[in-house]
Amino acid sequence: MATPAHWLQGARPRTLPAAVAPVVAGTGVAAYDGFGAEAVWWKALLALVVSLALQVAVNYANDYSDGIRGTDDERVGPLRLVGSGLASPAAVKRAAFLAFGVAGVAGLVLAATTAWWLVAVGLLCVLAAWYYTGGSKPYGYLGLGEVMVFVFFGLVAVAGTTYVQTEEWGESGWTALVAGAGVGALACAILVANNLRDIPTDTVAGKITLAVRLGDRRTRLFYAVLVGLALAALVGVAALATPWALLGLPFLALAVPAGRTVLGGAVGPGLIPVLQQTGLAELVWALGCGIGLAVA
Repeated sequence: MATPAHWLQGARPRTLPAAVAPVVAGTGVAAYDGFGAEAVWWKALLALVVSLALQVAVNYANDYSDGIRGTDDERVGPLRLVGSGLASPAAVKRAAFLAFGVAGVAGLVLAATTAWWLVAVGLLCVLAAWYYTGGSKPYGYLGLGEVMVFVFFGLVAVAGTTYVQTEEWGESGWTALVAGAGVGALACAILVANNLRDIPTDTVAGKITLAVRLGDRRTRLFYAVLVGLALAALVGVAALATPWALLGLPFLALAVPAGRTVLGGAVGPGLIPVLQQTGLAELVWALGCGIGLAVA
C-alpha cells in the first residue's frame, strides 16, 4: 500500500518549479505594466493554484495512463505508483481528477472575475493534460509532448497569468508571449532530458516520444537549442520592456552545467540530476526576469 510519502513522490515535486515559473514571469509582466498590487496579487495566487494543481494532475494522470499500458514496468526515473504496484490505477486516477478539480475551481474564480471565455482556455488545458498519455491515441506517444509543454506551460501559462491581472492585451501581451517562450523552452528542456533518459525503455514499450524519433545525438543537441532559446527570449524581454529583465541571466549557472552533462553523453540515472537542474534554471529565469520587471 502506498504511504503518504509515496503519494508525494508520485506527485513528482521536483517538477513543480515548472508550474511556479510561468506565474512568476507573468506576474512580473503585469507588475511592469503598472497595475496596482490589489489587482495583481490575489489573482496571481489563484493562478499559482491553477498551475500547481494542473502540474500535479498531469503527473498523476501520466502515472495512471503509462502504468496501465505497461510503459513504466521497467522504470529508471522517479517512482511511479501504478507501475511499481504501490497504488491501484483507480486510486491514482482519482488523485489526478481531484487535482484537476482544484485547478478547475480556482480557474472558475479567475474566469468569473476576469472573462468567462477563460473557461474554454482552462478546459483546453485540462484536455491537453489528460490526453498527453491518456485516451486511445495519446499525443505524447506520437512525439508531440514538447509542443504541449511549450504552448500550455509556456505561452498560455505566462500570457494567461498576465491577462487575468491586467485584463487587456496591449504591449504587455507581447512581452508576456516572449517571456512565455523562454519559460516554455526550459519546460521543454526538462521533458527532453526526461525522454532522453527513457529512450531505451520507451522504444521497447512503443512510446514514440520526440526523443525516440530524433535519436540520442539529435535529442542532446535539441536540449542545447532550447537553453539557447531561453537565453534569446530573456534578451527579447529586456529589449521589449526593460534591461532589468536580465536579472534572469543567472539561470545559466544551472543550465550550462546541465547542458554539459547532456552533451557529455550521460545516460540513465546520470541524467536524473539534469531534470532538477533544468527545473531550477527555469525558476531562476522566471524569478530574475519577473523581479526585474517588477522593480522597473
